Amino acid sequence: AVVILNWNTRDYLAQFIPAIEESLCGRDAELVVADNGSTDGSAEMLSLHFPGIKTIVLDRNYGFTGGYNRAVTALLSDSATRPEYLILLNSDILVEPGWLDELTKYMDSHPECGVCGPKLLALIHEGGEYIQTDRLEYAGAAGGYIDRFGYPFCRGRVLSRTDSDGPEYSSAKDVLWVSGACLMTRASLWEELGGLDDRFFAHMEEIDYCWRVQLDGHSVSIVPSSRVWHLGGGTLPRTSVSKLRLNYRNGLLLLDNN
Repeated sequence: AVVILNWNTRDYLAQFIPAIEESLCGRDAELVVADNGSTDGSAEMLSLHFPGIKTIVLDRNYGFTGGYNRAVTALLSDSATRPEYLILLNSDILVEPGWLDELTKYMDSHPECGVCGPKLLALIHEGGEYIQTDRLEYAGAAGGYIDRFGYPFCRGRVLSRTDSDGPEYSSAKDVLWVSGACLMTRASLWEELGGLDDRFFAHMEEIDYCWRVQLDGHSVSIVPSSRVWHLGGGTLPRTSVSKLRLNYRNGLLLLDNN
């Protein structure tokens, strides 16, 4: 199950869903959009232009954590369509053909792996067009670690500066965390760990989840043969005061949890 959690990003859904649908065609995979109480007409647009997509409509904005927890609980409660793997996917992600195949093959062949993710490259919106770049993207780049002071960082990014993609980022590698912009996990493990920690609301919740996955005895890996392009800042831009507060608060919560 590829699950997009949407909150007032109608235009991104309209732009990026067609490529996702095409990439899933003929595969044992389902696209699900969970709407977090949007007020921008997202639900109406989905009903009109993508009537075949399963939608889960929530009554209000429960944040990244609460929205995904509710949506996944609904999916896993249906034994007839219960997925083996869950993919959390942002609404501002452009996928290429085969992105999901590479992640699935890796999980199938690495039973010790609890979470994996693709290489994130930067997508730019310029002149009314979306441009795929060869630069690693801010949110997750080529997988993440955490330093001795508890500050998360990515391979291929130093603060706001990102590197161009290169051979040093082309091999699968165990990391501490992969970005929640595109994250695959085993449904059984999600259930065992109780999903995301609701207290985070948004930001760093995927680092917390990945850390708990490893404390439970599983590995977390970046699979660079799978690539997606991420626009970023679709819900909360980097300059948002709320984003800054959540990052500092959740950084402390992350350390206290783990």
